Amino acid sequence: MKYILFFSDKCPDTKAFVEELRNQGIVYEEVNITESMANLKRFLKLRDNRPEFEERKLWGMIGIPVLLLPNNNLIFELNDLNGTACVLTPR
Repeated sequence: MKYILFFSDKCPDTKAFVEELRNQGIVYEEVNITESMANLKRFLKLRDNRPEFEERKLWGMIGIPVLLLPNNNLIFELNDLNGTACVLTPR
């Protein structure tokens, strides 16, 4: 499995997230959820089946950008991605 980034080019948080991925040299598959219905459905299948998204949905958030790691963990926050958070988003 590889890294998969679910994002929207309309989301203001995406730019900094992508910049940090590039800084770290992480190669990933891009899934722009606003580019096609197939991409949106792929994201919704992930979001609707993972408890990590529940709090974000309660706050009215979509849950992007989110990086799906090869070990199946998720990274939502830039602080988690650049290692400045105390812990990664739990699975």
